[in-house]
Amino acid sequence: MSQKKSRGGGGGGGAAAGDDPDDLSRSPLQAVLLADSFTLKFRPITLERPKVLLPLVNVPMIEYTLSWLESVGVEDVFVFCCAHAQQVKEYLQKAGSTGKMSVTAVESHDAISAGDALRVMYGRGVIHGDFVLISGDTISNMNLKDALQEHKDRRKKDPLAVMTMIIKHSKPSILTHQTRLGNDETVMTIDPETKELLYYEDKADGSNLYVTIDKDILASNPTLQLCNNMEDCYIDICSPEVLSLFTDNFDYQHLRRHFVKGLLVDDIMGYKIYTHEIRSSYAARIDNFRSYDTVSKDIIQRWTYPMVPDVLSSGDCQEIKLHRQGIYKASDITLSHSAQIGANSVVGNRTSIRENCKVSNSVIGEGCNIGKNVLIHGSYIWDNVIIEDGCKVSNSLVCDGVHLRAGAIVEPGCILSFKVEVGKNVVVPAYSKVALLPQPSNEDSDEELEYADTNSGVTDSPPFSSMRAPDHPTVSDDDDLEASETGTCGVVGYIWGNVDTGIHEEWKQSIAPIPKDKLKELQHAASFDDNDDGSEDEFDNHPTVPDQDDDSDISAVEDDDYSKFEKEVQETFQRALDDGIHQDNLILEINALRLSYSLQHADCAGALFHSVMRSALVAAQSINGSLLKTTAEALGKWKDLLRNYTKSVDEEMEILLKFEEMCQENTKEFSPLFSKILPYLYDKEVVSEDAILRWAEEKEHADESDKVFVKQSEAFIQWLKEAEEEDEDEE
Repeated sequence: MSQKKSRGGGGGGGAAAGDDPDDLSRSPLQAVLLADSFTLKFRPITLERPKVLLPLVNVPMIEYTLSWLESVGVEDVFVFCCAHAQQVKEYLQKAGSTGKMSVTAVESHDAISAGDALRVMYGRGVIHGDFVLISGDTISNMNLKDALQEHKDRRKKDPLAVMTMIIKHSKPSILTHQTRLGNDETVMTIDPETKELLYYEDKADGSNLYVTIDKDILASNPTLQLCNNMEDCYIDICSPEVLSLFTDNFDYQHLRRHFVKGLLVDDIMGYKIYTHEIRSSYAARIDNFRSYDTVSKDIIQRWTYPMVPDVLSSGDCQEIKLHRQGIYKASDITLSHSAQIGANSVVGNRTSIRENCKVSNSVIGEGCNIGKNVLIHGSYIWDNVIIEDGCKVSNSLVCDGVHLRAGAIVEPGCILSFKVEVGKNVVVPAYSKVALLPQPSNEDSDEELEYADTNSGVTDSPPFSSMRAPDHPTVSDDDDLEASETGTCGVVGYIWGNVDTGIHEEWKQSIAPIPKDKLKELQHAASFDDNDDGSEDEFDNHPTVPDQDDDSDISAVEDDDYSKFEKEVQETFQRALDDGIHQDNLILEINALRLSYSLQHADCAGALFHSVMRSALVAAQSINGSLLKTTAEALGKWKDLLRNYTKSVDEEMEILLKFEEMCQENTKEFSPLFSKILPYLYDKEVVSEDAILRWAEEKEHADESDKVFVKQSEAFIQWLKEAEEEDEDEE
């Protein structure tokens, strides 16, 4: 974001706008950006650097937020700084001002919550009308125009409509009860006509199959929309009254659990909150390490366009160019001819990658030195990191200045904070958090200030060290830090305990994929809950839609659910491609989606086939190659996965019908190749002779427009018939 100006300390003076909605509509659009999340989820990293300045695909998080605010027409942004305020102000100062949007830093070291921050903003008297409330860890490309207009129109009719929350569809996993961002599922009750929010619970207990809603809500609202498939984007359009409400209620600390829920149960003042659902745009808040990983991948795959690496620039960095297969490279990297940069990867400025290295689905920052025979997968390597020969880093985050000595292994889910050193041949166990700073002892609240005070009380965090071993020493927290006779040393730093969840729950919000054994455990628990005898077949026979009088309504609900299911299968399949997820784990995830939507195996077959074929199309387009060749490669690679869902003729028929639909509608590139791909499906035993002949037979009395692909495949179908007759004659 280049168009901004920083004025330290924040402005003063000026009363808030009056109650006249016309005055509000004439006011310039303002925004309050919270540059402190007031949580501990990114510790130990945030002890040394504010969360909003952490690199996200090599660009500080706050840059995405400021760029979006500028794109939607915000004229004045007030950046509320608390933890590491000086670093934030210096960043804004360095970014400078070349455009219309003014950025003012508002500093306070007394605030320990979002509520305190908004009370400070009220006291400054700088907000004069409706404003956007957002955190500096939020990424979006949505057009705010419609939501803003809805908010203003409602305000004209009802001054008590003080907030509009942006939400989007995001079905939580039936296994983890979390969204793809690693957040707990949120339960909302919304008036389907007015979009008024009537109930909100962001800490829903997934073990309960019910929610408790006040009977007055049910009595006063004839129709309700109860959702657990909506995600709160944490982008709010607020009236100035929101600031005064925080000032009048000092117990309002958390934006959702206190303010939103407080207004919803307050039947005296009568203030109202509304929602605006976005459908095709992107919006997500980075709340934990899993969402950091998810959003990073979304940025690389350009779901956030134009908030992508080759469009955004940060500081004095060189131009980043997009290459085939989602590979981004800076112009001044040093890359060995034998090094391999895999799909969906980013390599930053002045980075050197030596012989026989393999990098896949990873982001490497600026000024890094990667040695020979290094494997990096699904990881985030920040700036000025040294990784010596033979190291392996999997699904982990490595901060600035870290040094991995030769042969070190960083297992999935690890967080290595700034300037940590890992010794030669040392193994850092999965989910370890290591920092040079010891762990503070006052981590007792998720609303506590992320504030760096190295002189504060600390726990007895043991130093990391290695046990001597012939091959790979394993990091232990029982030994003293020392060097062995051969020069092998441990890890310079402190072990951090997982205060909130413990190591056994760390997988829930980790960068690493959910472990296979955990997925199996969760799936078994879900199947047991749904069926007394644990049988999935019984679950499949449950009605998918409640009885209704209008068959068209039922069909619409089913179609809508299937479309959402198909999209989620496609996203899951894409993540499997990006992260190299094992096929067994992919089956577990797809089965979990199937259970959550109460669908059949045949539905999985069609959705998965659609995903495989689209991957072939994308591959062909990215290399400007033969679509028939990439399709053959994709089907050959994933044939066993498809067979898992085609165990009956009906399920095989679903694949043929889905293929027809794709050729006629959204992927017409396959249309002229139908008759060439059909024999390949048969040859790979994805569809059987019986399914193909039955498909052709059912088309006999169809309209001519529905026989296009049967006629195209006529020669192959005739060959199957003759082969069947020969078999019968021999018998």
